[in-house]
Amino acid sequence: MKTKMEDIDHLIKETLSEEEAKFYDGLEEQNLLGMVKGLYKGKNSWLVLAMNIFNLVVFGFLIYFIIQSFDEENTNNLIIYLGVILLCFITMSVIKIHMWMHMHRNVVTREIKRLELQVSSLAIKLSEKEDF
Repeated sequence: MKTKMEDIDHLIKETLSEEEAKFYDGLEEQNLLGMVKGLYKGKNSWLVLAMNIFNLVVFGFLIYFIIQSFDEENTNNLIIYLGVILLCFITMSVIKIHMWMHMHRNVVTREIKRLELQVSSLAIKLSEKEDF
């Protein structure tokens, strides 16, 4: 299957101009590190940075309340600490899920751009054949 995809990519690159081929190369699949780097590019990079800082603050609260819960002898305060610990875990999980959704959106956008490029390449080929 991999060779078929490489063959298709090679055929597409042959039909594209030099500038379009460079653009097409930039749309290839990324590894996990490349996807994480992609979160910090674009219009919403400030939001991603703010969410990561907030995630670190919540993690600090989580560690603090875990340490405090070990020393607590009052049951009511212990229940409150455990509730705050659970809330910290939920908050951190929601932030991480949101980041993964951003990464998935970027992957889908990249694939749509690849398809648009392929369709435009095909349209150019068809218009050239009709001219003859």
